[in-house]
Amino acid sequence: MVDRRLTWVAGLVFVWGAAIFYNLIKLQIVHHQDYVQKARDRQEHVIQIPAARGPILDRAGRPLALSLSTQSVDVDPRKLPDLKLNASLLAGQLHMDEAELYGRIKAACDSHRGFLWVKRDITPQEVQNLRGLNLDWIHIEPESHRHYPKGTLAAHVLGGVDFEESGNAGIEKTLDAELRGEAAQARRLTDARHRGIDQQLSNEGRAGATITLTIDERLQFVAEREIAAAVEAHGAVSGSVVVMNPYDGQVLALASYPTYDPNEPPASVLDPGRANHATGVSFEPGSVFKVITLSAALETTSLGPESMINCHGGVLTLFTRTIHDSHGGMGIVPMRDVLAHSSNIGAIEIGLQVGREKMYDYVRRFGFGQKTGIPLPGEDRGRLRRLPLWGATSLASISMGQEISVTTVQLAQAASVVANGGLLVRPRLVLKNSGQTTSFAPPVRVLQPETAIKMRQMMEGVVLVGTGKGARLEGYTAGGKTGSAQIYDYAAHHYTHTYNGTFMGFAPLTNPAVVVVVTLNGTHGQAGFGGAAAAPVFRAVATEALRILDVPKDLPDVQRATPTLIAKNQAIDDLAIADLGSKQPNILEDPADDDAAAAASPAQAAAAPAPSQSAIPNFRGMSLRAVLAEAAARGLTVQPDGSGIARVQDPPAGAVLHAGERIRVQFAR
Repeated sequence: MVDRRLTWVAGLVFVWGAAIFYNLIKLQIVHHQDYVQKARDRQEHVIQIPAARGPILDRAGRPLALSLSTQSVDVDPRKLPDLKLNASLLAGQLHMDEAELYGRIKAACDSHRGFLWVKRDITPQEVQNLRGLNLDWIHIEPESHRHYPKGTLAAHVLGGVDFEESGNAGIEKTLDAELRGEAAQARRLTDARHRGIDQQLSNEGRAGATITLTIDERLQFVAEREIAAAVEAHGAVSGSVVVMNPYDGQVLALASYPTYDPNEPPASVLDPGRANHATGVSFEPGSVFKVITLSAALETTSLGPESMINCHGGVLTLFTRTIHDSHGGMGIVPMRDVLAHSSNIGAIEIGLQVGREKMYDYVRRFGFGQKTGIPLPGEDRGRLRRLPLWGATSLASISMGQEISVTTVQLAQAASVVANGGLLVRPRLVLKNSGQTTSFAPPVRVLQPETAIKMRQMMEGVVLVGTGKGARLEGYTAGGKTGSAQIYDYAAHHYTHTYNGTFMGFAPLTNPAVVVVVTLNGTHGQAGFGGAAAAPVFRAVATEALRILDVPKDLPDVQRATPTLIAKNQAIDDLAIADLGSKQPNILEDPADDDAAAAASPAQAAAAPAPSQSAIPNFRGMSLRAVLAEAAARGLTVQPDGSGIARVQDPPAGAVLHAGERIRVQFAR
């Protein structure tokens, strides 16, 4: 009997032991990972530690955008013992509206959310106050805050970030992946009350890249200051400036007005200050586009700077469309005078000799109708209709800058073609990425070098004797072109007396160091024309750019007319407006704003010379010593080029020389 009991007890112990062993095998071996994972889910929390967003610097290493360490507070609304009381407690410590905070916490709790940011970027004193409460349901998390130390400076280039520090505009958006880096991951071990016990990094992450821009902070400041002053002075709606190295495409300054402070949230979705007028808003260029017309003519026809162009006395009728130059217009003049005095009719005559196909080809070669590739979001490609869509007078319109829309940065790219000897270079904004110099697309040949030289010389005439006298520089030669395009009113179906005033130019003439393009949109009256409104901005910005770049002067300093007198005279020079007649061209697909840049004819100028004018002698055949002696005796300023005997002079003998101007004389043996 006893043996049977022992047998039963032994059997029960064995079964019990086998059951325990089975469960041990099941727990420790078969389902070990499952239970470990469940324990980790309850005891460990994976925390994302955002990487520090990379800084953005100007070309000299000066900071334009930085990420600063900060702290923020969050709660789990489900764990709050008393919503009303706790909301009041938090609001008092964080200087927040109690009712608003309670509403947020109540809404999060009702929707069973386990996380709620109470306040981001709290002060050190607020951190100390919260830690002093010693409440386990208050969580203080380390974060970073994007800061733009220069405020509005280069705002349209830099852009900004959203509440999650993701780029939402400018370089911040274009290079967001590089700037964000890779977040680190940490596992935090907590007790039953979710208090931290230990923390260990599982992924160290990667800091954001340092981005160095081509922008020069000093020049950017000047460009923004000058365009803001010009917009305000001329009652314009907006304006932009682009300063560019014509050889490698480095953008030294890119300014747009109105502007904004990227440290502040946008006032509204349609905040006008957020629009980048240099790259994202196209307009009809007017007379500045004549540079493209004449360049195409030099390349594809037998025309040259001295070729005579019939300007028809200022009146030309094409089909049912009549175009006028003001002041009675010019007669038969050299092509260089067509550019200098901005004759619309002369430009049309030149464009007709180029022809539709070749004109379209060269407009495309200069980069119009396509994006430049500048690394900023929202770039506008402008408008260039395909050749089959051109109307009967489209060639005439495009020859003088109508029926086409462009951006300021496209004009800077086009002006660089002339300035650098005929090569198209793409604008660059990023100089270095993580310390490595960025590469850029190889340039493309657009013009022959001799064509570019001829265009530079003709564009110098615009500044010396033409519509761009307000752009003359102290101590430097310069070339450029004005443009004043009337703005079309789509509602009323007619052209208004508001203008897009533009100047594009470069300096010094023989070896340009910078290209500067200035645009003011929505100016009024004569004072808003390109020569009066935009050319002085070019003068101020180009002067500062040449100083910053330490470019040697190529002219002696001379006494020149005051800016006030230049602006007054320039307004007169810019009066010519092409009259389109009662029948408007077809503008449904691409509106044709009118061009308002032209000057009084040379005959008129010669008929009534100012007291400060003097006739130029014939220096040809004279030695350098003799030319300098003759010029000194007459009180004239000569810029010699080369050595030997004088072969070419500009302006020619007998022309009228205005005070402050100089004569270029080329010498050869």
